Amino acid sequence: QVQLVESGGGLVQAGGSLRLSCAVSGSIFSINTMGWFRQASGKQRELVARIVTDGGSTNYADSVKGRFTILRDSAKNTVYLQMNSLKPEDTAVYYCNVATKYGIVLWGQGTQVTVSS
Repeated sequence: QVQLVESGGGLVQAGGSLRLSCAVSGSIFSINTMGWFRQASGKQRELVARIVTDGGSTNYADSVKGRFTILRDSAKNTVYLQMNSLKPEDTAVYYCNVATKYGIVLWGQGTQVTVSS
């Protein structure tokens, strides 16, 4: 059974940094994209950053451009989200997402990120 194992969330002061990790546990083929979504309390889940495995192109939410970086280690089948200059409005549960070329979509269990002002 394939699982996405997340780590790296926590509490940080505004201006600080955190690095989230998401490792794919198990065998999965034809991954198309790996990414991170977040859901703040009372809000809808939104895309934060995504990377296309074939070619490495990335896209980011406007609110995180210049502050967050998505990285992928293909050998470890792991995707990272480096978050710098964190703001209180970045507080949310962050979910890892993997989508295959055949329409399979997987989600991680979510990791809480809290940014204090």
